[in-house]
Amino acid sequence: MLNTLNLSRVFYLCVALTTLVAYPAASAQQLSAEPRIKVKGEGSVSIAPDMAVLALTVTRGDKTARAALDANSQAMAEILKAMRERGIAEKDMQTSNFSIKPKYHYPKRDSNAQDNAPKIVGYTVRNSLTVRVRDLKAVGSILDQSVTLGVNEGGKITFINNDPYSALAEARIIAVQHAVAKAKTLAEAAGVVLGKILEISEHSSSNLPVPMARARMTDTLYDTSVPVASGENSYRVSVSMSFEIEQ
Repeated sequence: MLNTLNLSRVFYLCVALTTLVAYPAASAQQLSAEPRIKVKGEGSVSIAPDMAVLALTVTRGDKTARAALDANSQAMAEILKAMRERGIAEKDMQTSNFSIKPKYHYPKRDSNAQDNAPKIVGYTVRNSLTVRVRDLKAVGSILDQSVTLGVNEGGKITFINNDPYSALAEARIIAVQHAVAKAKTLAEAAGVVLGKILEISEHSSSNLPVPMARARMTDTLYDTSVPVASGENSYRVSVSMSFEIEQ
């Protein structure tokens, strides 16, 4: 008799505990199932760059690694000296790549030859310098002078902004305004009342600028310098927002 009574109590206790555990889960599902409007907004702000990043590479080859390195180092030393004389700060110059590679001669395959293995016939030394130029008017003449002093590879130019955060902040505001406007339009079209904001999140894959098609030529001396178009950088931000629908 006592065993049966105890078993009954245990059974009802288990049912009660199961109900208490299940109730919060049900409430969460009910909350997530509440009607809402979800939208995405995008914002973009374009500004002129105020800095250029140049990739300058010196490549030299010779029969020995020593000779190739000496020739390369001499040319790079002249380039670094010229950058300093132009007022480029040490913090704006950085060696980004350095390599010494052998050059091989591959003889024709001959079954009668005793040695068909490739032979080292020389060496190539590459030294790359990344330079940040804060005066865009000097970019063309710097490129021109660098080639004169020995740069014979690279030359990639990236136009950036030293402080893009104000542009990104403005792009975020535009993105949120865009999302809110879309949500209001959807609510009006559906005949419902837009409620409070439930969620908001930003989806920015990268803060790097996106070059725009339009460009302006920098003020350089075209008879002695490389013509350069700096254009504009576009900073883009996207947001996702979720709004409550008032009942």
